[in-house]
Amino acid sequence: MRKRWSRIFALSMGIPLLLAMLAACGAGTTGSGGSGTPTTSGPITIKIASDFPTSGKDESAGKPSENGAHLAVNQANAQKLVPNVTFQFDPKDDVGPSGAHDAATGQKNVADLIGDALVAGIVGPLNSSVAQAELPEANTASFPIISPANTNDCLTQEQPAFECGGKNSKIATYRPTGKVTYFRIATRDQYQGAALADFAFKTQSYKSAYIIDDTETYGVGIATSVQTEWAKLGGKLLGRSSEAPTTTSYVNLLTQIATKNPDVIFFGGNDSTGGTLLRQQMLQVPALKKVAVVAGDGTQTSAFATTIGTYKTDGSNGGPVFTSVASVHLTGSTADKFISDYSAAYGANNIGSYSAGSYDCAMALIQAVKTVLASGVKAPASSGDAAQGTTFRQAVVNALQHISYAGVTGTVAFDANGDTTSRIISIYTISDTPSTGDGWKFITQVTL
Repeated sequence: MRKRWSRIFALSMGIPLLLAMLAACGAGTTGSGGSGTPTTSGPITIKIASDFPTSGKDESAGKPSENGAHLAVNQANAQKLVPNVTFQFDPKDDVGPSGAHDAATGQKNVADLIGDALVAGIVGPLNSSVAQAELPEANTASFPIISPANTNDCLTQEQPAFECGGKNSKIATYRPTGKVTYFRIATRDQYQGAALADFAFKTQSYKSAYIIDDTETYGVGIATSVQTEWAKLGGKLLGRSSEAPTTTSYVNLLTQIATKNPDVIFFGGNDSTGGTLLRQQMLQVPALKKVAVVAGDGTQTSAFATTIGTYKTDGSNGGPVFTSVASVHLTGSTADKFISDYSAAYGANNIGSYSAGSYDCAMALIQAVKTVLASGVKAPASSGDAAQGTTFRQAVVNALQHISYAGVTGTVAFDANGDTTSRIISIYTISDTPSTGDGWKFITQVTL
């Protein structure tokens, strides 16, 4: 899950100029003029939705992601990227009764959005466990979902190493129509976990590790990826534990781990599902006070960085913390432009790891809508125009399958499974001089 800041407006590449023609009432019919070039007349309203955990325990990760998508919609309208079209932003919060991301809430959000024919697609979700619940119904409805942050391999792949290969494959469940309607621009955990293990073993020279996961889809997946790569590297695995997100004390487990003298503890999960508490409670176990923690993008949040604070060489604030983001870290003028625009709208300290990714996802949807309208497909006339809404969404899905869009995070393009064609992992640590306003400093980048 997290960070990328660059390039904003190389947004029209290879997409036909939308001239539009529209014969009819209200919001959105298209047709062909005598020249065969699409034209439009009259205003068209199309909604771009989002689904993120924007309150409670996950707010520091979810709200900045929502902001990124919202910024894209606002800029598309301001620049009139699609003539005669006004985009409305329709954000949903998938936080449930526990105060954290919730699969059932996400599933209901998707069902509600499918019922509004004007919604062209969803940017999100943030969490793979939420995606699991959302995908079957969305796929049945030919409803596009494009996530900046989902990394679990099993959402799009058959992976024996992650216990979703062969008879355990989940593809038929997530893709009941047999067609791809779900896309993501985050690099899969197969690569994220491997990059973390390589960094720990080769760069930091850690040789013995204990692995803990939070029992959720994302946490188990990335922990398994780390474990697989750790074994390939010849690292010593001291053990692995699965601890539910409701865990309130890790002290007994940590006390047992301390007797094994690990160089590093890998955590698979989110800050809200144990990452923050685990790192805090390591300070209560003397033998673990200086032990490093390595975790995936689920802990790469401003809340985690603020709570844990910067590593001190005397060990007074615990050992070093390293995390990853399943995307590229960009610098330069294009990155500065995105950060400037985002900061002006939402504050310099409110940028999240997947703000730029969410921006790109929303822009990809907008570009897909532009392509669809230019092809002559009619936009739905109203929220209740279910038949045309289905036709329009399927056309958007088709456009996304062939998109190649120059975005903030690099080229947005997808393979046959809906996965990003870019496999890049960035590594970060908590710092008093962060790369951006969220408390994390960029260390290195791995292309896989």
